[in-house]
Amino acid sequence: MTTTQAIVQHLQALPEPARREVLDFVEFLQGRRTPMVREDDVEWSAFSLSSAMRGMEGEDSPYTAADIKESFQ
Repeated sequence: MTTTQAIVQHLQALPEPARREVLDFVEFLQGRRTPMVREDDVEWSAFSLSSAMRGMEGEDSPYTAADIKESFQ
């Protein structure tokens, strides 16, 4: 018996509410493996960044390349 067959056999013996829990768990596992990036999330992120930087577009950066270099000894 394959793993899939064993899962199906156990699943068929469960009541419907428990099957929904199994489905939720399977979707959770899939989400961990392939994180979903929704278009709305990308749009909100871009909007948030542009809102935070509003009015600062033409300003010079207060940091130089030396400020962001990290030295290792």
